[in-house]
Amino acid sequence: MNKSKKSLLNIEIRSDYISNLNCIEGMKGLMDNCVDIIIADPPYNLSKNGNWKWDNSVSLPGMGGNWNITSENWDNMSLDEYMKFSIAWLSEAKRILKPTGSMWIFGTYHNIGIINFVCQILGIEIINEVIWYKKNAFPNLSRRRLTASHETILWVHSGGKKRNYFFNYEYSKNGEFPEDGLKVVGKQMRTVWDLSNNKRPEELKYGKHPTQKPIKVLTRMIKLSSKPGEIMLTPFSGAGSECVAAKITGRHYIGFETEIEYCRISEERLAHTEKEDEQINILQINEENINQDETCN
Repeated sequence: MNKSKKSLLNIEIRSDYISNLNCIEGMKGLMDNCVDIIIADPPYNLSKNGNWKWDNSVSLPGMGGNWNITSENWDNMSLDEYMKFSIAWLSEAKRILKPTGSMWIFGTYHNIGIINFVCQILGIEIINEVIWYKKNAFPNLSRRRLTASHETILWVHSGGKKRNYFFNYEYSKNGEFPEDGLKVVGKQMRTVWDLSNNKRPEELKYGKHPTQKPIKVLTRMIKLSSKPGEIMLTPFSGAGSECVAAKITGRHYIGFETEIEYCRISEERLAHTEKEDEQINILQINEENINQDETCN
């Protein structure tokens, strides 16, 4: 991977590289307003039960004193720990995101309500709630509930009166998305995406992560809300899929991942990833020449 340092950073965190760091620690080393797009796939805190209990440790107006991250197992937190964790990483994400940038956050019913609530507390504005319908969802083996067949994705920006985030409307309307059963060329893209969770063989060739997202979903997000040459950051890099998608689409990337095993998988994947052929890129419009009227106001 490219080991150059970016001058926009105030510590030596590499661009086009995945750092073996806690994302909160890593983002604290970045300057304000320095990344163009964030794709976050945080821990979902699956199947947690118990009573909600405030302990006056959240550092927000009217909500007590300083917070601390107390659990290193990020998918095994109590509700109040998860709340504090969400405030911590989303606060940093908001700070480093450019006014022209936006962020995509994956979730399920286990955590998306908390993420939504924290975004509202922090003044992070929700642009859209996207339902990712997974047509090949795993069946419910217990036969005691409906089969879970979707994930929720929040598309957000850092807030403020001026909604300057970039949106590639032409791509959303006129791009070709043959794997999406709901998308018709020439029609506006809807907030329901009909995409299987299948990964191509090359996405799993060097190893995989249990919550790995398919490249087809990630490249869609990147092309909808950023331009070639811009910087994508992923706080929870896992097996590196977001960074692979960034490289394919001609964006720079910064990733943070706490597990060294996944950093190694990511490095191998990225070493074998090339930018997609401009001649067959479904985005035939010239993204770099999109005029200011096509940003969202």
